[in-house]
Amino acid sequence: MENQHQHKSQHEGRHTHATQIAVFAGGCFWCTETLFARLRGVVSATPGYAGGTVPNPTYEQVCSGTTGHAEAAKIEFDPAVISYEDLLTIFFFTHDPTTLNRQGNDIGTQYRSAIFYTNEGQKVEADRFIRTLEDNHAYDKPIVTHVEPLSLFYEAEDYHKNYYEHHKNQPYCDLIIGPKIEKLEKRYASMLRDFDATGSSY
Repeated sequence: MENQHQHKSQHEGRHTHATQIAVFAGGCFWCTETLFARLRGVVSATPGYAGGTVPNPTYEQVCSGTTGHAEAAKIEFDPAVISYEDLLTIFFFTHDPTTLNRQGNDIGTQYRSAIFYTNEGQKVEADRFIRTLEDNHAYDKPIVTHVEPLSLFYEAEDYHKNYYEHHKNQPYCDLIIGPKIEKLEKRYASMLRDFDATGSSY
């Protein structure tokens, strides 16, 4: 039976002709989703699985490291408000692209750093962005981020969506995601959407 959360390309799904799709893998997707969802011009950020070979993977299967998938976030964005280059800037700012198959204490191929491009223009931009970082010696170690075409994206189970917003007091959210949000707010405040006292955007 075909899984209804499977997406074959950026042309599928609920986005309109005015928006585009970007897919990034930078460790645990709870964090990636949360950070990108805070950006102006991002219509939606959806956690899921990309880059694997097993159809319709479950979270447990992906965590086993046997499906080849990376935990990723599918970003629907309005290029009239935020550019793909802006998204690349945030992606590299909010994770370590020099650690192979790990982010912090999260270890495994499912936590690898990867950019899944949805068109050739994104590939060109991603490759150029990485070359610029390397030419400027932005990191002490080589960048290991893999740039590859998006074939299939599987949305994660519903309980993963907006995970941080629903579990802010959970240790991982408090100790790992919270500080990354603060770092993002300090460095790129002008790129963030407004939030009210409850944490809802407007």
